[in-house]
Amino acid sequence: MWSNTRPGSEVAGMLRWSMPAGRVVGVRIYAHWSLLATLVLIAGLMSTSVLPTEFGGRSAIEYWTVGTVAAVLFLLSIAAHEVAHSIVAIHDGVPVERITLWLLGGMSELRGEPADPRSELRIALAGPLASLAIGISAVILAFGVHDLVDPVVTASLAWLGTANMILAVFNLLPGAPLDGGRVLHAALWRRSGDRLTAAAGAARSGRIIGFGLIVLGAVQVVLVGSISGLWLMLLGWFLRNAASVELMGASMRHRMGELTVHDVMSTPAVVVHADQDVTTFVSDVLPTLHHRTFPAVDRWNRPVGVLSLRDISRASPEERRGKLGALARRLPDPARVHPGDRLADVTAKAVLRPGRDLLVVVDGEQVTGVITATDLVRVCERTALGLPGRRPPTASS
Repeated sequence: MWSNTRPGSEVAGMLRWSMPAGRVVGVRIYAHWSLLATLVLIAGLMSTSVLPTEFGGRSAIEYWTVGTVAAVLFLLSIAAHEVAHSIVAIHDGVPVERITLWLLGGMSELRGEPADPRSELRIALAGPLASLAIGISAVILAFGVHDLVDPVVTASLAWLGTANMILAVFNLLPGAPLDGGRVLHAALWRRSGDRLTAAAGAARSGRIIGFGLIVLGAVQVVLVGSISGLWLMLLGWFLRNAASVELMGASMRHRMGELTVHDVMSTPAVVVHADQDVTTFVSDVLPTLHHRTFPAVDRWNRPVGVLSLRDISRASPEERRGKLGALARRLPDPARVHPGDRLADVTAKAVLRPGRDLLVVVDGEQVTGVITATDLVRVCERTALGLPGRRPPTASS
């Protein structure tokens, strides 16, 4: 699947516990620690269920070796699925933040939105088509070498091909965040001309599919006694939650309407200076403030990072003897905005965690204001009550 999950969202935050695994077409690939569980599960399935039922008389080590190789190849095919999304996205002018492989598959994090429904459709279909091509190729190869290689190898190739074709079909289910949900979004967007309405429709469909998978998994566990139902329940839970997050995001952006960053930003911004001592700031400055998150700026008032009270409280004694700039987190590109930017477009690219993140408004290179999660919630609540989203600019907390 691919996602415009942004740094700061729940899903993106969960997948941050990952290790770099290289680059393909300039995109960083990360492996989440949960991928090890997937590797073990698939290798175990192959060695204890798929292969021995047909080919006995071999040692457990041989089965586990072949099963592990098949599992690694399957994980590589998942990576190929995500790389296909990324290649088409980059070709269509949508930057790709990273690819993460984890327990439930893979995710390509895009740093922007497709320009039109046709572009979204191309990006969405690229992954399933890659999986389908790998699956068909593996099955054809299995039949082609059937009489030339060990039957265990043939069975592994057939399984690899079948698994990839199932992956392609599953990902085309019409509900976000699956690729089929992106296809549905593109179709609804093209028909209605409204991106946000289409996003809400695809997200609602994703919630229904997620619930269906949970029910199907529970039936498997209770009535059939199959432990594989737990996997379906976990997958359904993830899809339902991810779709709910997308639905809330679409609803929020719809309420923002044509509001701009200037309409809701808090100004003047309360900033911290990167070259200031941590101890001096905590003892002399912080007691006078009621804020939780700050832009960190250099001597020319240019943003160099973002700092929260949580960052300071978690600093080691040695770090507290240093400068604030060393504690500040990098400010993501989508979090650097301009007064004239549409608020709905900005929030589609940067999700804010309360008390941890903020949007830094710059005029030229200097900080002129900020937008926090509290500001966004306030805008949504006011518009829900029929009140104007604009408000007099004041310092935000």
